[in-house]
Amino acid sequence: MKAARIVKLNEPLQVQELQTPTPKGTQILVKVQSVGVCHSDVHVWEGYYEGIGGQPLKTTDRGVKYPLTPGHEIAGIVEGLGEQVEGFSKNERVLIYPWIGEGLCPACRIGEENLCDKPRSLGIYTDGGYAQYVLVPSYKYLVKIGNDMDTDTSAPLACAGLTSYGAVKNANLKPDDNVVIVGTGGLGLMAIQLAKAITGAKIIAMDIDDQKLDVASKTVETDMQFLRRRARLVLVGLFGGELKLSLVMMPTRAYKIIGSYTGTLSDLIELVSLAERGVIKPVVSNRFKLEQATEALTMLKDGKILGRGVINP
Repeated sequence: MKAARIVKLNEPLQVQELQTPTPKGTQILVKVQSVGVCHSDVHVWEGYYEGIGGQPLKTTDRGVKYPLTPGHEIAGIVEGLGEQVEGFSKNERVLIYPWIGEGLCPACRIGEENLCDKPRSLGIYTDGGYAQYVLVPSYKYLVKIGNDMDTDTSAPLACAGLTSYGAVKNANLKPDDNVVIVGTGGLGLMAIQLAKAITGAKIIAMDIDDQKLDVASKTVETDMQFLRRRARLVLVGLFGGELKLSLVMMPTRAYKIIGSYTGTLSDLIELVSLAERGVIKPVVSNRFKLEQATEALTMLKDGKILGRGVINP
């Protein structure tokens, strides 16, 4: 099989010929039809996240190993099944839950594998979907998608959609609340749809790019200035940087700052149900071939993808 791999940081991805995996036990081999291009892929490609004072936080310090096949927003067709797989058959269309944990930590035990102490996420800690095939460690991480859902718009549900859904849930919005969504890229556009569909809150979208606002850098520190009392600030995305807080204002205004990272498997199942009913639909603006993976990452890094970019291996 072919796979676009990060061999050297910040250098073009190499399209390599690899042995197609053979699924065993509970494993399933999925033929990749669509894989979303995410900012996390850019961070893994660059090899760092921005830390305090602009200091880099190396991906290798977080356990990422290279060479690596990136890509965690994966939709495709079941190609092969291990002997212990139940409930799935060949040629079924599926979306993969990529936020896989090691299964034994406190987070995993309560169904929050996305917050695992020793994560094995596809495309970050293990080979992902920038390839013709991907091996999924267990059939439990697959969600079936109906024939009325195409794989291009289904793939971003696994991260952009799931991250936005988790953030909207964590915001705990009530009808007639005001919610300000800062950034109207792939995550922001999805958050707008979800907040409108399931909360009843009044939505205000903000961005520094007028073109993106038509489709639908403020800093978090600036955002804090227009929070009312009892407000909740939900931080999503790995944009990096730092935040200075007034420790007097935090208790006197009863602010809550919440970190939100992707979502659970049950969240993804709920999200797919919403998508199947047409309640939400990811905005796919760019499509690429596997050989264009470097171009896709570069365009995303340069802010030239307005919605979501998808690679079709």
